[in-house]
Amino acid sequence: MALSRRTATLALGFALIPSAVMAAEPAPVAIKGYDPVAYFALQRATPGAPQFEYEWDEHRWRFANAQHRDLFKADPVRYAPQFTDFCAVALSRGELHEANPEYWLINDGKLYLFGKPAGPDLFRRDLQHNIERANAHRSMLPKS
Repeated sequence: MALSRRTATLALGFALIPSAVMAAEPAPVAIKGYDPVAYFALQRATPGAPQFEYEWDEHRWRFANAQHRDLFKADPVRYAPQFTDFCAVALSRGELHEANPEYWLINDGKLYLFGKPAGPDLFRRDLQHNIERANAHRSMLPKS
């Protein structure tokens, strides 16, 4: 049975609907909505607000104010955590665990997040070695 041009066009249109809907899904919120610039500017973990949002690297980043958003836009690599949403200590051990943005460390201008309160101190104990090991396991991180 031959399909008319109209029927074929409708069928193709319906076949494309699921992919169009999937493409419209918003990117996930990075670091549980915390402001990555605040760690540097305020030296504390600070929740961001949806009205100050910016999409970068397939994540939505939130900021406490427009100034922080604009600083991030100008140089996102400077402010984004080294392992996005994952604990640096766990990654240095070859494991993946979600980070809690309340536990953090800045070293050499780079932000690291941890899953537990002891994370920053554990990471500092052998800082250079832990950084090297975490970077060696970077391929374990999910592709955005």
